[in-house]
Amino acid sequence: MIDLDALVGLRAVATHGSVSAAAAATGFTPSAVSQQVKRLEKQTGVPLLERVGRGVMLTSHGEHLIRAGEQVLADLEQLEANLQQRAGVVSGRIRLAVFSTAMRGLVAPIARALRDAHPDLTLTLEEREPWDVVDLVASGQVEIGIVHRWGGVPLAVPDHVVATHLGEDLAELIVRHDDPLAGRGHVTPHDLVDVDWIATPDGTICRQWLHRMYDGTGCRPRIAHVSGEFDSHLALVAAGLGVALVPRMGRPPLGEELAAVRIKDPEPVRLVDALHRRTMADSPAVQVVLAALAGVETG
Repeated sequence: MIDLDALVGLRAVATHGSVSAAAAATGFTPSAVSQQVKRLEKQTGVPLLERVGRGVMLTSHGEHLIRAGEQVLADLEQLEANLQQRAGVVSGRIRLAVFSTAMRGLVAPIARALRDAHPDLTLTLEEREPWDVVDLVASGQVEIGIVHRWGGVPLAVPDHVVATHLGEDLAELIVRHDDPLAGRGHVTPHDLVDVDWIATPDGTICRQWLHRMYDGTGCRPRIAHVSGEFDSHLALVAAGLGVALVPRMGRPPLGEELAAVRIKDPEPVRLVDALHRRTMADSPAVQVVLAALAGVETG
């Protein structure tokens, strides 16, 4: 009989490209993952991994086992969800992967209430970028993910993953209270062609949206400083180093030093979705977490 835990370990190696990366993703030690693979090889009687330089890759037997095993694992996951639904049991572990402001603005407000209402339910939280969240949900490494999508910036979701819309989160221009823009009812990108921006790193979804926002202006945003955390953006704006585009979700009070100004044409709104695999749709644990998330007011 094939060891299903070992099959999960082999799938992690296939997904992440090495034993050490698979171990980091699954929470096992590299030695434990290696032992799982060796156990599978002994059970099946065929080699599943081969060394390539300093790394490893699946043999043709390993690739076949993963392809066939994916359906087995999916069927078992759906069977477990159906049994829990029949029994009305809210238990087990739900691993959530979420983007940073959703951790503060969506997950933190509901985590304690979920734990109190369902003591047999364990939540494990991990902060990741949206495209990483999609991969983690799709590959079975987490049960629920929360992602955001800015208008026009695509985020591909596989067919076996379900997206549940949670709401919209408005981003606003953050300026110092003494900035001339602070007194405006709203601004457009044409009003911002000469400002210094504090922006998220190149390649992030927020940075992509900032560039697209300037499409109709004939110029590009002038990036003065780069920071991955919106809290740092607020501190740098307060220090007079530029302006920032910061979503409302998870944003702390601005205080007297800062002001928020609406941006129009286009309005920077990001859509917030929760993701889960279709095989988990009947899971009572997934359902109560999704219901709690849907009850939190977004930006």
